[in-house]
Amino acid sequence: MRGEVLGSAPVPLSVLDLVTVGSGRTASQALATSVALSRLAERRGYHRHWVAEHHSMPGVASSSPAVILAHLAAHTRRIRLGSGGVMLPNHAPLVIAEQFGTLEALAPGRIDLGLGRAPGTDGATAAALRRTDRLGEGADDFPEQLSELTRFLDDDFPDGHPYARIHAVPGPVQGPKGRPPIWLLGSSGFSARLAGMLGLPFAFAHHFSARNTLPALELYRQSFRPSAVLDAPYALIGVAALAADEAREARRQVRTSALSMLRLRTGRPGLIPTPEEAEAYEFSHMERELVDGWMSNVVHGTPDEVREGLDALQKRTGADELMITANAHGGDARLRSYELIADVYGLPGAHSPGAVSPGAPEEGLATA
Repeated sequence: MRGEVLGSAPVPLSVLDLVTVGSGRTASQALATSVALSRLAERRGYHRHWVAEHHSMPGVASSSPAVILAHLAAHTRRIRLGSGGVMLPNHAPLVIAEQFGTLEALAPGRIDLGLGRAPGTDGATAAALRRTDRLGEGADDFPEQLSELTRFLDDDFPDGHPYARIHAVPGPVQGPKGRPPIWLLGSSGFSARLAGMLGLPFAFAHHFSARNTLPALELYRQSFRPSAVLDAPYALIGVAALAADEAREARRQVRTSALSMLRLRTGRPGLIPTPEEAEAYEFSHMERELVDGWMSNVVHGTPDEVREGLDALQKRTGADELMITANAHGGDARLRSYELIADVYGLPGAHSPGAVSPGAPEEGLATA
């Protein structure tokens, strides 16, 4: 579970992939970029590659993490793959146990099951997913859902339980016990406290809830009780970061995701705009404040500037792992960012200038 620190990185580095779809591009191209990214991440020593569950967002193609992870598993050999995360209230626990039991059978010892309690979408879409408009019940029942999921994964419902004769397959009933480790994800204190009480690893969404990062991590560490999974707290944080060869280009790319976030938060979700579209957009005063605030939480610039920002963030938070999400219009910019960050930290697998990267998309599959 714990990653190895490589090069001069302060902690293990990992990848959070939203499978973003840029304007003028397709979901097929976005998914091809994810394959390329998983290969690059494996070659360069990133510890994990996680994909997140989102729904009804045109600029994101990661509505089905288990399907994407199966595809990535077929194109990689060593890197850990996981969900960052599956939104448990959207699903029956048995379904998730079966999906991730299947993934564990496909890629033994490489799968992480990250779980969140938010819907990963708006209320109407969540109601369509769950076939109910009583959305609060799903979040409130999260500890019970988590317990049920864990029982299915371990195949250990007690005698007399209504589900005692139900087995999640693939799973322990078919052979030696072994299942994906469970992570709890959060952007506030609820999952932080629960992860600590259960002795589980915790992932915090710093990339969109920066003001809550330190309080949530402190709560997790204070609440932590050793378990069969962990003898000490282990927390990673999601970090928005994008490196480019020039600082101006990094800012130009980050503005595309900033405009996309603005549109999402004002009820106008769409494909990730091009850099040209973002540059031409006329922001109102209120929109400018929102975008500037959002961009201030994105570590971006030259590789040296990004390294300085990531080092400072890790030192400030004490995070045990940094999971980097690089969002931009084009897949090339995202892939280049992860390569540059690996280079500046001296991670393994670097290629000489001009060499063809094995992380590049397969011929005929353009990046998104």
